[in-house]
Amino acid sequence: MTFNSLGIIDPILRALEVKGYTKPTPIQEQSIPILLKGKDLLGCAQTGTGKTAAFAIPIIQQLCEANLDGPYVIKALVVAPTRELAIQINDSFQDYAKFTDLRSTVIFGGVKQGKQVDILKKGVDILVATPGRLLDLMNQGFISLRDVEYVVLDEADHMLDMGFIHDIKKIVAKLPEKRQSLFFSATMPPAIMELSSKILGNPEKVTIKPQQATAEKVGQALYYVDKKQKRKLLHHLIVEEKMESVLVFSRTKHGANRIVKDLNSDGIGAAAIHGNKSQTARQKALQEFRDGDLQVLVATDIAARGIDVDELAFVINFDLPNVPETYVHRIGRTGRAQASGIAISFCDQEERAYLRDIQRLIKQDVPVVEDHPYPDDGTRVVTENSSSSQQQRSRSNGGNNNRRRGPGNSSSSGSRSGGGNRRRFSSSR
Repeated sequence: MTFNSLGIIDPILRALEVKGYTKPTPIQEQSIPILLKGKDLLGCAQTGTGKTAAFAIPIIQQLCEANLDGPYVIKALVVAPTRELAIQINDSFQDYAKFTDLRSTVIFGGVKQGKQVDILKKGVDILVATPGRLLDLMNQGFISLRDVEYVVLDEADHMLDMGFIHDIKKIVAKLPEKRQSLFFSATMPPAIMELSSKILGNPEKVTIKPQQATAEKVGQALYYVDKKQKRKLLHHLIVEEKMESVLVFSRTKHGANRIVKDLNSDGIGAAAIHGNKSQTARQKALQEFRDGDLQVLVATDIAARGIDVDELAFVINFDLPNVPETYVHRIGRTGRAQASGIAISFCDQEERAYLRDIQRLIKQDVPVVEDHPYPDDGTRVVTENSSSSQQQRSRSNGGNNNRRRGPGNSSSSGSRSGGGNRRRFSSSR
């Protein structure tokens, strides 16, 4: 299957060629034909599956085929939960519409509205927005949705998590009844299904299972560690493994700030992005990380939406997520394209239940690194696929195929000779 076989028009095919895209991902292959027929779509898909192109390409194509004339008015609206994701989506629209005369822009809060308003006054075909700034500019009379023909609600479950449900309902109430509606969410709890029923007509459904979204080239490793020793273990791994670029996930904003403070005091360049940081600070940190000027980026899950960094070798779950699907989101940040990557997770006593849920979802036990300077001597959790007697034997004989030795003690083929040398992580699939 190629993009050409999906009936994509030449200007978009040329843009995709510039990007180096030749074959559609599963969600693109399934969604694009549905959307080109003008049908509504309910998509269940994780970050990293290619869903932005899945909705951007058919919207651009339909706008091109409409032979728009006259002044620029908003014909397509995409609503996203965070600034970073909104910016990334708009960048994608501009990439795919490179050889058309369509205009797009992005608006979000946390910055002065002047420049955004100036662009809107000149007119755009496609608007990407976060809910709060969109409503604000609508209320000020700078934005009208009366001409919108295509609307996308992306990452709906995170909209719900962030308390945007009422804003979304207000936005939907201002949309024309005759429109094509697209609704994407990584999970489909009852509240999300209820919201989708109010936005969509009789939608087609596309589901990409979480395990399909997990990068095959991502190696996984698990460290049992006492909660108070996590920061020491993080510093140890960054130094010993010579990690030049690592994305660290914290469950809280306060935790992210504390991690950054400790790393900086140890001479490791780090910055945090989360909801309490200004947009300027977040974009500056992200750009420095992409450019290689910043060694460690610490992020909360909400702030990390839309982060896309090429050749990211390491992701570290400093805190395990309490939603198992989030684990798949996180580790998918590495191992993209032709690059390999490693996802390392720390697990303390309080996180054992989270680990069980994660392993149940991904249907595998994450390999454990036994030998490291800050072990948690508490009782090991019993995994979904292992009996307690098997784990006891594993501990007594120094590990089995699901246990890995730490730096300097590996007997794997990836280790170097000599007791003092570090082992390099290998991919576990």
